[in-house]
Amino acid sequence: MKLIKWMAFAGVMTMSLNVLAEGGGDRTFERAFSANAKAMEQYAAERGKAAPVVKDYEYGMKLDVVKIVSVVKPQPACNVVPTAMTYEDSNGQLNTLKYSVAGVCRNSGG
Repeated sequence: MKLIKWMAFAGVMTMSLNVLAEGGGDRTFERAFSANAKAMEQYAAERGKAAPVVKDYEYGMKLDVVKIVSVVKPQPACNVVPTAMTYEDSNGQLNTLKYSVAGVCRNSGG
């Protein structure tokens, strides 16, 4: 039983060190968000549209989502993590919304 607990502890520590080695969740998100922003600028240019306007979500915002174009995949974590979605509104304008979601927790016991 002690061996199993030690192996589980070692696994958690290894995952934690991997996240720290990558610079943590925020830095990982910023890299993914930056790559997505470049892809969305190219997407917009190919369609003759303006690059997406980036906004932070605020509780109660009215959203006009006609088509979801891209979603930045949330980081695997057992806490709240940042993500972003680029969408087209009813005027055909591209918008990118940054918001937070519950991370996909691998140790949820399920």
